[in-house]
Amino acid sequence: MDQTTDYMQQEEGWDREGLLDPAWERQQRKTFTAWCNSHLRKAGTQIESIEDDFRNGLKLMLLLEVISGEHLPRPDRGKMRFHKIANVNKALDFIASKGVKLVSIGAEEIVDGNVKMTLGMIWTIILRFAIQDISVEESSAKEGLLLWCQRKTAPYKNVNVQNFHMSWKDGLAFCALIHRHRPDLIDYDKLRKDDPLTNLQTAFEVAEKHLDIPQMLDAQEMSEIPYPDEKSVMTYVSCFYHAFADQKPAETAANRICKVLGVNQENERLMDEYEKLASDLLEWIARMRPWLEDRNTDNTMEGVQSKLDEFRDYRRNQKPPKAEEKGHLEAAYNTLQTKLRLSNRPAFLPSEGKLVSDISNAWKGLEGAEKGYEEWLLSEMRRLERLDHLAKKFYQKAEIHNRWSSGQVDQLKSEDYKDFNLQEIKAAIKKHEAFESDLAAHQDRVEQIAKIAQELNDLDYHDAASINEQCRQICDEWDLLGDCTQKRRSALENMELILESVEQQHLEFAKRAAPFNNWMDCAMEDLQDMFIVHSIEEIKNLIASHETFKATLPDAQKEKDSMIGLINNIKKVQRQYNLTDDVMENPYTTISPEELETKWAKVTDLVPNRDSALQTELAKQQNHERLRSQFATVANELGPWIQEKTEEIARIAMDMSGALEDVVNRLKAYQAQLGKYKPKMDELEGYHQVVQEALVFGNKQTKYSMEHLRVGWEHLQTTIALTINEVENQILMRDAKGLTQEQMNEFRSSFNHFDRKRKGFLEPDDFAAVLISMGYRLGEAEFQRIMAMVDPTGSNTVTFQSFIEFMTRESTDSDTAEQVVESFRILAGDKPYITAEGLRRELPPDQAEYCISRMSRYNAPDAPPDALDYESFSTALYGESDL
Repeated sequence: MDQTTDYMQQEEGWDREGLLDPAWERQQRKTFTAWCNSHLRKAGTQIESIEDDFRNGLKLMLLLEVISGEHLPRPDRGKMRFHKIANVNKALDFIASKGVKLVSIGAEEIVDGNVKMTLGMIWTIILRFAIQDISVEESSAKEGLLLWCQRKTAPYKNVNVQNFHMSWKDGLAFCALIHRHRPDLIDYDKLRKDDPLTNLQTAFEVAEKHLDIPQMLDAQEMSEIPYPDEKSVMTYVSCFYHAFADQKPAETAANRICKVLGVNQENERLMDEYEKLASDLLEWIARMRPWLEDRNTDNTMEGVQSKLDEFRDYRRNQKPPKAEEKGHLEAAYNTLQTKLRLSNRPAFLPSEGKLVSDISNAWKGLEGAEKGYEEWLLSEMRRLERLDHLAKKFYQKAEIHNRWSSGQVDQLKSEDYKDFNLQEIKAAIKKHEAFESDLAAHQDRVEQIAKIAQELNDLDYHDAASINEQCRQICDEWDLLGDCTQKRRSALENMELILESVEQQHLEFAKRAAPFNNWMDCAMEDLQDMFIVHSIEEIKNLIASHETFKATLPDAQKEKDSMIGLINNIKKVQRQYNLTDDVMENPYTTISPEELETKWAKVTDLVPNRDSALQTELAKQQNHERLRSQFATVANELGPWIQEKTEEIARIAMDMSGALEDVVNRLKAYQAQLGKYKPKMDELEGYHQVVQEALVFGNKQTKYSMEHLRVGWEHLQTTIALTINEVENQILMRDAKGLTQEQMNEFRSSFNHFDRKRKGFLEPDDFAAVLISMGYRLGEAEFQRIMAMVDPTGSNTVTFQSFIEFMTRESTDSDTAEQVVESFRILAGDKPYITAEGLRRELPPDQAEYCISRMSRYNAPDAPPDALDYESFSTALYGESDL
């Protein structure tokens, strides 16, 4: 009764003070009078004047009894005014008892012959008893009648029913209604849109003669009036609806077929969409894998940096849209399977290699390749950085060695000692001893050069050939130096028997100057040595070592002053004894006091430079630590938040308490909250890029890596989306199956009770326990039958969605192949086939063509050429097992 309240109340057009258009009043008088007489003649009477013949209330009460099939109270037989008012009140009370609210209509107006009020009362009766019960696709009253007209006249040219006034003015809509149900009464193809009077007369005369529908409208007036009266047309059209009511089964059958075909068309569209999305995603993954698995590089920092930049672009710009596509694909797949199960269709089996599991495995493979590629790139950068450092160190040490060794072989091979006197020979022996000491001191540098060269070879340095050649030359020269040194010693020792010692102070200076000079060379080498560190601790250790070195400088100063003192003593002796200048020449060493002073000045100059370099590196490492802190601050906030929200989503997915719509809203609130945190993730990506570009390795301030957070973020996005999809599918199933929220809560409570480990699914034993707890008597065969229904893939798991579907499947009504076959049989007039013309007449154009394109020909001797097999078509819609 609530659905028709708007049409049961008096409209503003019946306002007591208002005026009715004269043309409309004429139409309503004729139409309402004819309508009343169509019912009163069943009681053997009629009316002539609608405002006069109902004044005493007797025929009004009779009309209500005829159309309702009920008895009203006995009328008053007096002829006084109060008798008439009493009878009209009995009629109005009866109308009110049927849920009709009468506004501004009283018995006095009817008794006084008020035309406007009388017409309003009759229209109310027509609405209540002729139009109210018309329902098409859950629309009722006026909308239902209009929708019925639209469907019946849709296949006809020049007909477009949009209302109950202008759409009927040319008469074609009336003719189309008659032809649709009785094509033998009207030849529609001969009608012309520009001849409305003929069309209207034809329709009204045929309806009166063959359908027992009296002419309630005037054809001449209908064609000429600018704007026909809507209520008059609606009243007349309702008579057509009731006249053709006996053909309702065919309409119901057509509606059922339309519904089934619509479901099938939508399912096919979703299948095609899934196939395309799956193909595109798999093709993209297949295109990315070889790139991520390629481990070739030009062995230079620039080449690796270029690859790292490409990888960052892939991570930030290429992969995220594909991750969203993957989530959309999984949600679309779940929705499609739910729709197929709800409509009793076979489950959708994607093409080979395009299952959700195939896509998931391909995605996991992509992420594995992605992780390996990033680790390889970072490892390559560390290796190349180390190589670059070692190569520079090699060339520096090699240059120092070459400067020292330059001319040494020629000097050792010289036979100058044959011309020396005894003192000169002794000096040459001492000088050679000093050289051997120097040679021994240089042994460590040569070993370091060879060791660095070997490490460069082990690390696959790109210019290893040049390194090896130079190392070979140094080693060959070193071996030659050793051989020459031994030969010269032998020669000098042979001459030592005839030589005397030279001044002890020259010898002492030479012995002390050589190691001190070598110490200064090593000190300068160390002070200029390049270093590479990755933490504050490492640079602090270098600073501490440098401070230790500086602590040795005072003792070195004393040693240098002491050696200079030896030379000063020689000068003093020279002056004291007036010796020649030759006595100042030290035959035992080439190191002069001036050279010691120069190197000492250089060492003291290099110390503050080394201090500055170490402090610069300390500042750099402090900046690295600041970058680590920036990253860790955001990561330590975002990491626990992602974990917390993931656990909350999991609890919501397991709990599902309250209305499902509320659960969806809560999940979408989480989704919105996730969007608010996206800037945090972008900020973290920025920090991560800066950290990598600065070659900062390791971060003790956080346990979260960028890879860990990316995976967690994507997992949270996917979990929320899939959980929303699952709950929306449950809503879809709940509404489709007509479940109440209490039933859904009861199902969820039973499911959760036996899902003790909160895995989100039941194993066979737990599922059997649920069924037993709900009153099922299970044998082995019966349980296996049920398991085949809820677990068609044989995974030995029962999801909550499968559980609900099973609990509602046998108790709810759904379309089946048998029902579709029966519907086609009704449209075909009990014939085993249906023609293309019949399909186009009974179904909307797109669905009619859909059936025609898919139905096979019906082969039988008595079948017409265009006979189609609707039974095999219906079987195919549901799978062969349904029939």
